[in-house]
Amino acid sequence: MQDNVFFSVIDAKKNKLKRQIITELYRSESRTISQLANRLHTSIPSTTSLIDELSLAHWVQGIGTGAAQYGRKPSLFALDTTQFVTVVVDINIHDTKLLVFNLANQVVHRLEVDLRLDKSPALLKILAEPLEQLAQRIKTDKLQVIGVGAVLPGLVNPWEAVNHTYPSINSPDQPLDQLLQTIFNAPVYLINDTKATIFGEHRFGLAQGKKHVLSVNIDWGIGLGVITNGEILQGSAGFAGELGHIQMKTDGELCSCGKVGCLETLASASSLIRRAKEGLEEGRVSLLSEMDTNTIDIESIIAKANAGDAFSIDLLSDVGSALGKALSTAVHLFNPELIIVNGVLAKAEKSITRPIEQAIDKYCLPNYRDNLSIELSKLGEMAKFYGTQAYVVQNLLQQELIP
Repeated sequence: MQDNVFFSVIDAKKNKLKRQIITELYRSESRTISQLANRLHTSIPSTTSLIDELSLAHWVQGIGTGAAQYGRKPSLFALDTTQFVTVVVDINIHDTKLLVFNLANQVVHRLEVDLRLDKSPALLKILAEPLEQLAQRIKTDKLQVIGVGAVLPGLVNPWEAVNHTYPSINSPDQPLDQLLQTIFNAPVYLINDTKATIFGEHRFGLAQGKKHVLSVNIDWGIGLGVITNGEILQGSAGFAGELGHIQMKTDGELCSCGKVGCLETLASASSLIRRAKEGLEEGRVSLLSEMDTNTIDIESIIAKANAGDAFSIDLLSDVGSALGKALSTAVHLFNPELIIVNGVLAKAEKSITRPIEQAIDKYCLPNYRDNLSIELSKLGEMAKFYGTQAYVVQNLLQQELIP
């Protein structure tokens, strides 16, 4: 009995070290055995043995040699990309995207589906077919799914796998997490799209190595991701950062949430398009009047603004000012060093960041601006996908589900 307990403890320690190696390689892409041994505070022979076991199990692979000042060049190791994959399911009000990532964060498969997130009870039944197609493609490639991440807008409780904004996700017959688990035979994790975006920025983008960051996601809604003391803020139910539903005008327009004067009625993509159409109906002079009103979208407004159209420039300026005023409150609350702008409206670049900066200058105390920079995301849409993948891998490691 004592022998069994002893070997059980030894195995637990070895598995913990293996997970630490996987974590380090996932974050750092490649390491030598010496670097891993230093990081794990263990011996080179022990680390070599662990690497050998992980290699046999297809978790780790050699990728050549690293640099050396003297003597023989050390071998480099990275995560094996040939067997284990994760699936990212992005369901939003524009469309649905299905992506398969290997452990090097490379997209192995990508499938775009003409399916928009709504409150229809038939949503998951329609989604099942492309999911089955993807599962069959993964099987044909002889890959093994180790985890699935579903990224969604709205009030997502990641611990209960419930979306309170879109109840169609929580079908009593077979909710989304159960559907995905049945099809891919792997653990499933739900995450809000803005949380996924800042997760991606934190691990692979502008927020790497920073401890206090805000990431504003400007799409059909407006979300705020928060990093404080190096940790992503979730809140008690995963709802932290719902910036779009703070009240900006007590006598404002009715919001989709049922409240009045929310930021989303002033600064979201949907409100921008609505106000563009209203302005044209009122006779505003604009290059947009050359278009069919029904075809006006964010890209066309940005294009006309870049062409010097005063009406389009004013629309974007108004949006940026409203966002900057709302973000000023967040700046006072969290004292960030960086604000990252992401989402569909980030395509406007300076036309959106300039009025944000001006509003923050206007509404924030000067000392809060001393060390604050505002930058456009370099990852764009991929921040959300990379973040979901990283969120899945982190949960699998923390829950000791791999290797």
